[in-house]
Amino acid sequence: MFPDDLKYTAEHEWVRTPGETAGSVRIGITDYAQDALGDIVYVQLPEVGESVSAGAAVGELESTKSVSDVYSPVTGEVSARNESLDATPELVNSDPYGAGWLFEVVVADGGETSELLDAAAYEATVAS
Repeated sequence: MFPDDLKYTAEHEWVRTPGETAGSVRIGITDYAQDALGDIVYVQLPEVGESVSAGAAVGELESTKSVSDVYSPVTGEVSARNESLDATPELVNSDPYGAGWLFEVVVADGGETSELLDAAAYEATVAS
């Protein structure tokens, strides 16, 4: 149900290691989260070069139902943001694990991804 090659947060973000930028991880929201949000109409993401902290709100996803915060699962510096979402925010709905990714972070510590959930643990979190 959830890709095994990703790590997850209880707040429904996923992390793919490595990202496209050297030393980075790619971050997005899960299929479960995009389904709960409904049709996404606007995405606000952190800027490249911005410092982010694990667990801190760094952006917003606005849907036809509500506005939801996006949290950074890791601490580091934003190295890329998905510029395609400015014109086509619905990519988050149609392809949350691919073209609908949100941003990339060069991780400051390197060990923070070990604290994240694997697919089975995330699935258990969603089920409860």
